[in-house]
Parts: sequence; structure tokens; C-alpha cells
Amino acid sequence: EDMQSGAVKSLIIFDGNPVYTAPADIPFNEALKQTPFSVYVGASLDETAVETLWYIPRSHYLETWGDVRAFDGVVTIMQPMIEPLYQSKSEYEVMAALLGEPDAAGHDIVKGYWQAHAQTDDFDKFWRVALNQGYLDGTQSPEKAVTASAAAVAKPFNNIASEEIEIVFRPSPSLWDGRFANNGWLQEVPNAITKLTWDNAAMMAPALAERLNLSDGDLIVLNYFDRSVEAPVLVLPGHADNSVTVHLGYGRHVAGNVGRDVGFNAYAIRMSHKPWQDTGVIFTYTGKTYPLARTQDHHLMEGRHLVVSGTLEEFKKHPEFVKEETEYEKISLYPEFAYRGNAWGMTVDLSACIGCNACVIACQAENNIPIVGKEEVMRSREMHWMRIDRYFIGDMDNPDVVYQPVMCQQCEGAPCEVVCPAAATVHSREGLNDMVYNRCIGTRYCENNCPYKVRHFNFFQYVDVDTPSLQLMRNPNVTVRSRGVMEKCTYCVQRINAARIRSKKENRPIRDGEVKTACQAVCPTDAIVFGNIKDEQSQVAQLKASPLNYELLGELNVQPRTTYLARLKNPNPHLTEEV
Repeated sequence: EDMQSGAVKSLIIFDGNPVYTAPADIPFNEALKQTPFSVYVGASLDETAVETLWYIPRSHYLETWGDVRAFDGVVTIMQPMIEPLYQSKSEYEVMAALLGEPDAAGHDIVKGYWQAHAQTDDFDKFWRVALNQGYLDGTQSPEKAVTASAAAVAKPFNNIASEEIEIVFRPSPSLWDGRFANNGWLQEVPNAITKLTWDNAAMMAPALAERLNLSDGDLIVLNYFDRSVEAPVLVLPGHADNSVTVHLGYGRHVAGNVGRDVGFNAYAIRMSHKPWQDTGVIFTYTGKTYPLARTQDHHLMEGRHLVVSGTLEEFKKHPEFVKEETEYEKISLYPEFAYRGNAWGMTVDLSACIGCNACVIACQAENNIPIVGKEEVMRSREMHWMRIDRYFIGDMDNPDVVYQPVMCQQCEGAPCEVVCPAAATVHSREGLNDMVYNRCIGTRYCENNCPYKVRHFNFFQYVDVDTPSLQLMRNPNVTVRSRGVMEKCTYCVQRINAARIRSKKENRPIRDGEVKTACQAVCPTDAIVFGNIKDEQSQVAQLKASPLNYELLGELNVQPRTTYLARLKNPNPHLTEEV
């Protein structure tokens, strides 16, 4: 109201995007035009930046000095990792300029503040210690005892009439509120539940879709408080009935080459009085369909015994049930290879995997894996070296959800190796199924012969080799592949080689846990374990000796080096299904 009335003469916006994210009933853009002087400080051009009078590029936090507090109050001094790639300013430098110090540098601002506020007689020592240990001593906040409000806990949820349909607004798990829309990795990583890429959708339960005679991809109009937006339908097992969920962060018009005009803008119907949930949404079917790029069915393995699961009680009573379900006789015409050194292997604990996609993105960053875009994803040409398969089990109105990460299984009897006419995929002396990129002639026989469907072919030159900032992003220890070349998971062989060189310099064997693959390093639940299976004391060898250990598609007798630990649940017997 102050902006619309002209009371606000100057407005400085730091890194928000209110022109895009403001509720639909708040005319922020019109109010901004009534402000005589407006400045936007942000990392990139967005909907707000193009509407303000001045735009100041903001430095990335890895390019500048700063200070922040942790949740417990402890202060850390942020030190830049690199020089700014472009001409930009940090928030500290912008504020200093507004206060009459246009030439102040971020380092001097932060250091000057703590020199004035640190209670010490030897500030130089204090500063050196703070930079060395990463935090400032004595800055932790005092603990406070708090209690939950019984009235707030007991407050019932709003009851929804059976004929009303609820709309729920949620931040995108990948793009959040839209700030990451121009990140191709996050656009292309499949949603953990829906397996949708490059789009958002109106998600609803199978029962609701059946009553409305809607199916996946049907284009509907969501009408809410006299505002409307078109959205494709996505039928999601386990979704609450009489409810539709839409993800925010899509449908941006000023978001760079990657994020522009991807999906629909759910902010267009989001109101300030009920920003997260409300009833009264009305659907109108347009009679059109909209293509959705979903990846779950691209490498179909359903119909076979893929995920082995049981309860803790069943395991205690019958600890060999996994082996009885999955063990097969191993036969071969060839003698077993004798590994004299390391023999690398991996286990994946299905009880621990939560399908968060951290491993998928870490693998992409580590191994220079390109994005391909929605059109190519719809042709099943996504290049991720590992995927997380999602399975629904049981009643589709309330199913159990299971995640299974699948990467190259590094098979001992690899069916891909025997069909390659150029010997571009070969077995190493440490048991890795290696790719020799400069031998590959693109026959794709190996991809066709892989039972796990984890090999990926560069149909086009997906990698941008010209943009300077993207060149800096890539891992120099990993070859950048070109058009016509097959690629797949390598067990992060570059990390194995780095550990081997380090251990040779120190005249010792590679220690257990010294090599961590990228997916293992970022897994928040430690579901992935990697190591030398020849070392009986290694963690991976001990896990492979567990009665829960099994091979994916073990009946094919390809002897994969990657194995899985069966999923165990521990349901509370005192809780009924109704609860």
C-alpha cells in the first residue's frame, strides 16, 4: 500500500524475486512501478530485475567474504573459494556503498566489523585462529528451555467437506521457489515420486482422476478465486483423495536459457490469505493433452524379482529368506579370474535409501554428465549414469513406496563386453568394467545387451564445449565425451586412481574407506558402501557377507559387483492400518 501510494521513494531488493513469487492478489509489480528509485541486487536477471530501475549483479557466496551464524548461534567467517568470474558486488559491498564507502572490499568490511566487536587484546591472532578453524570462539547462543503448547498440538485440522476439492501449494523439491529454475541438472533430475522432469503438474489421486475421467497428460484449467492457470494432470498413487498438489517454481519467463517457460506458474493462483492450502478449486478439462517427460518406464525391469523386502520380525524368524528367494547356481564355461590386488565392489542398502536424488546429482557433477533437454528425455535418452527406480507396492490408494538406485553393476561376466566389436568396453585387473572412449564406434551393441539398462549413448553433441563458465565447472580428471560415444558408471575410477597414487607415494596399501565414490560421499543415510571386497575386514566385504545381501537379476548369472541389502521394515504392531 505504501508503494502504491507513493510513500516509498527508494526500494532496494536483495536477491528475492517478489514480482514472480508474490501472491496473485498482491499487485507487487504495479506497486513497484510507482516507486521512483528501485534497485535489485541478485545473482541473475529475473522477473524482478527487469522491472527495477537499476540491477546490480550479486557475487556468488563462494566468490566473496562474509559471516553467518549457524542454528546454535556460532559465527563462521565465509572465505571466497575463487575470484569473481564476472563484475559483481556482494551484499556487504552494496550496503557499504549506500553508506558512503563505494570502494570498500568485502574482506575489509567483514574484518573491520569483527575488529570493532571482538573482545580481545590481540585481534590479529583472533582473526588468524578464526580463519584457520572456521568459526569464532564464544559466539554460541545460550540455550533456552521451551515447551510445546498443548493447545496448539491439540488443535484439529480443518475438516474438508467430501464434495470439496483441496489445492495444496508446495515448493518444488528441485527448483524450490523458482530460484534454481536455470539449473539444468535440477530440471532434468527426475522427481523422486513422480519421476517427472522438465515440468510440474497437477498431481491427484487415482480415485479422484477416475471420478473426473482424467488421465496422465490431460490438460486442465485450475480455477481458484477468479484466477486460472492451465496444468497437465499427473495421477499419483498414494496422493490424498479430493486434493490436488501443484509445485511452485516453474513457469518463469525471465530465467535464462534453461529455465525460461518451463512448466506452469502456480503462483498465478496462489492467494495471500491461504498461501499453502485451501478448498474451492475447480477443474475444467480443455480437451487437450500435454506431453510429460517421465523416466520410470524408460528402462523397464518390472515383473521380475527386483526389490527383496520383509519385516524385522520375519528376518529374526527366518534369516535366510533373502538367499532362498534370490540365490542361483553360478555356472560358467570359463575359469574364475584370480585377483591378486584390489577387487572393487559396492553395496546399496534398500532399507536406508530415501530416494533423495543426491547421488544422481553428485554423479552428474563428478563425471561431467550432460543434460539433454525435455525432448530427448521423452526419447529415453537421458544421460544419468545412475537412476533411482521407484516402485509402488500394494493398494494404489495407499501404497508402500520403494526406491532402488541402479548404476552399472560392474559384472564379472559382463554381457556388454563380449558383443563390442571394437573392444571399447573391457575388464580391468581390479574388476572394473572400463570404457575406452576413443575406441568406441557407437554400435550400441553393449547398450542392447545390458540387462540393467545403465549404458547411455551420446546421440548428439550434448556437451557445451564453448561456454567459458561451463568449462570451469567440469572435473578435469574425467574425460568429456562427444557425439557417438557410449558412457556409463565407472565406480569413479578417477578417485580410485588418486588413492592408488597417494598410497604408492606412502608405500602402503589403499585403506578401507579411503576411496569414496561421488554417490557414496553425498548419501545422507550412508546407504551406499564401496571398497575392496578382497579385504575380508572391509566394510563392503562384511556387508556382502550379510544374509540380507543379494544380486539384482541374479538369475542371469552375470555376477554383478554391485549388490543390494534387502529392505527391512519394522512396523509397530500396536498401530492399526486405520491409524
